[in-house]
Amino acid sequence: MQPVKTQAKETNPLIALPGDLDPQRLPQHLAVIMDGNGRWAQQRHLPRVRGHQKGVQALKRLLQLCGHWGIPALTTYAFSTENWQRPEEEVSFLMTLFEQVLKQELDALDEAQVRLRFLGELDGLPLVLQEHIAEATHRTAHNNRVRLNVCTNYGGRRELVQVARRLAQDVRQGLLDPDDINETRFAKLLLTAGDPDPDLLIRTSGEFRISNFLLWQLAYAEIHITHVLWPDFDQVALATALRDFQQRQRRYGTLQAPPAEP
Repeated sequence: MQPVKTQAKETNPLIALPGDLDPQRLPQHLAVIMDGNGRWAQQRHLPRVRGHQKGVQALKRLLQLCGHWGIPALTTYAFSTENWQRPEEEVSFLMTLFEQVLKQELDALDEAQVRLRFLGELDGLPLVLQEHIAEATHRTAHNNRVRLNVCTNYGGRRELVQVARRLAQDVRQGLLDPDDINETRFAKLLLTAGDPDPDLLIRTSGEFRISNFLLWQLAYAEIHITHVLWPDFDQVALATALRDFQQRQRRYGTLQAPPAEP
């Protein structure tokens, strides 16, 4: 009888966690401002919409890496409340692109055990897109490998105002004592409720601002700025951000970092 040959397990360099990264100290919630699609296209003398198409591929890469590297939650800034001020043609393209991506990628997202949520004022989006969002949210609700939040028609200040209104209504109706309003109660009404606050924010394209993104949730997040434009963001850029993150001492306002959990 011939001995059974065992094949060595191949390591895919695109999905293997780099050996110098500590898998026990990866962010549990990664937030990303996906900036630079337009500049990427302009540098190549292409229409801006081509940059947005390439940006979708970058998001797919990042989502795959989060699943393989063990980052359980990812929140991305896809379309802000201010983005409606962009040229009508570009906004229309983006809405259509969101629809196409949901139709084309939903099966793969579900199979990869990605839970998909869209955060923002969704009733301001085109009706067809709202229907695709509702279907994707329902279909992936019980998936648990990676929790993907896509901030769409989202503004951080507007989110805080909406929470304040809900609390004020409860007070007016006699359901809540103002003295009982605290950070825990407030956080439970945020769109990201159920996920821990992001511990790492990545912004691409070299801009040094958070642009009205997750204003409450980013209070103690580490921030990594990269000059890589979003369509070019890959496993090398993510590994660089994670190395930066793992070199930080997270003190949360104290003089020394809290002890690591056993």
